[in-house]
Amino acid sequence: MAGPWSEWDHVVKIDPDKTLVEGETFADVCRTGTDAIEIGGTTGMTEAKMEAVVEACSEYDVPLYIEPGIEATVVHSEQLAGYLIPIVFNAGDISWVTGAHKEWVRLDGGIDWARTDTEAYIVCNPDSSVAQYTGADCDLDGGDVAAYATIAERMFGQEIIYVEYSGTYGDPAIVGAAQEALADATLFYGGGIGDYDAAYEMGSRANTVIVGDLVHDVGVEAVEETVRGAKDAHGE
Repeated sequence: MAGPWSEWDHVVKIDPDKTLVEGETFADVCRTGTDAIEIGGTTGMTEAKMEAVVEACSEYDVPLYIEPGIEATVVHSEQLAGYLIPIVFNAGDISWVTGAHKEWVRLDGGIDWARTDTEAYIVCNPDSSVAQYTGADCDLDGGDVAAYATIAERMFGQEIIYVEYSGTYGDPAIVGAAQEALADATLFYGGGIGDYDAAYEMGSRANTVIVGDLVHDVGVEAVEETVRGAKDAHGE
């Protein structure tokens, strides 16, 4: 049975270590029309920061997910829809395939496995923090990314494949190659989505468009544009 993400066109990723645009609130973010909110970041994560975002967003009718980052910081709350755990398939450091996950399980006795799922990341921007932390091999063409997507789905049973360009706009042809390689998995795309046209272009290739820095750097009106673009790409 497919997870709820199979119905998502758009997700906002909130970094608890960053602020919102002056005058805007988490209520404004939740009202953009996005299908879900992921809470997580690469660095600077603390439980207190996570808890503040969860609490601020929880009274609105948008599913909330925590995505543990480099420090694997999570909070446990009934207000969450669940946890999405990254596995970096092109990581050079094996820690980001199994090692960090092993430590999380070893140290955290409160994991709710019924609400815990994984995301198969394929990191494509060598200048991004996630690429540098994980030692990711980002020298990939469409065939490479399609092959990673295939093994993630077919060999490892991943339901979410995440093509991540974090901080820059990716190559639509590569994203399209990943989509063509998949049978049933949901394809997420993240990186450089800043307006309607970018969301429409990548939404035409991926199932789900992720925006992150946009909500912190530009604001909710720009996010609303990307929601429209992603949904129009799917005829909604």
